[in-house]
Formats: sequence, structure tokens, C-alpha cells
Amino acid sequence: MRFQAVGMRGDAGFDSIVGHFQSLGGDCVLLNPGMVAGRDHLLSAASHAERSFSEGTNRSNSLLTEIILYAAWERQIGKALARMRPAEGCREYAAVLVDIDDPRLGDIGMERDDSLLECTPEKASALGLDGPFASPEDQALELVALLEIQKARFSGFLCTTYLRPFC
Repeated sequence: MRFQAVGMRGDAGFDSIVGHFQSLGGDCVLLNPGMVAGRDHLLSAASHAERSFSEGTNRSNSLLTEIILYAAWERQIGKALARMRPAEGCREYAAVLVDIDDPRLGDIGMERDDSLLECTPEKASALGLDGPFASPEDQALELVALLEIQKARFSGFLCTTYLRPFC
């Protein structure tokens, strides 16, 4: 699968945007750009989600939902959706495009704006990415990777296989 992270703004609604990308033969995850800490945050989430399906460690039934879990740093689907869902009537989106080469945003009245993906100091603070030892972007990537460990631990695998004395 091919993944692309983009920011976009315009008047098209959520369902219109999703339908547009499906009509191009791919799919997408639309997210609140205020919850995104850089392009690599989204691409890492997509990569981890794809791997979880290939290894059989996925928690959801769809790749798109699994991407949201990783992007939200959350094991519970309901909490992840609530955290990452774009606000009703918003005009700005962060998106993970799946198997889309040319998003053709102009076809639906949207404009690409990848600055929406950037991790500003305000965004980093709001996301709790203000630790002193790594950049906010690196902290976001660590949280994506940490979800893999949390999923394994809570599924009992780590406790029964590797960490029995500590569980």
C-alpha cells in the first residue's frame, strides 16, 4: 500500500471528501489537524497499522480505523475516534491517503495546505509533547511506536511470554 499525508482546506464536507478519494480508487482517513504532530506522525501511524494487519495484531477490523488508533496513541477505538475526529463543519483537515497518487483536490474545491500538518509549539503543548529530551515530532513518533507495546502487553502476550515476573 502507498500512504501519503496531506493537509487540506476548503468547503467540501467530510463525506464528499471521502467519496472523492474512493472514486479515485483509494481511500482516506480524515483527521483533526490540531491533533497531528507532523507528516511523519501520520505516516508512522499508517505504517504501524499496516504491519499490525500483516502480523495479526490489529485491534480493529479496518486498516483505516487502525491508522486512527495509532495516530491517536490510543488502544480504545471510541477514545481514538473522539480524539482525532474533525470538528463538525470544519474547513481544515489532515489526511492519510491510501493508494492515491494524485489527490485532485481542486475537483472538490479543496486546496492542499501541508502547513496544517506542522507541529507548532502551541500544538505540541496541547498534545503534551513538551518533554525536554526529544523534539515534539520525535515524541509523537515514540508514542505511535509505544502503542504497539501497549497492545501486546494488554493482550497478555508480553506478560505471559516475556514479562511474567513484572505483570
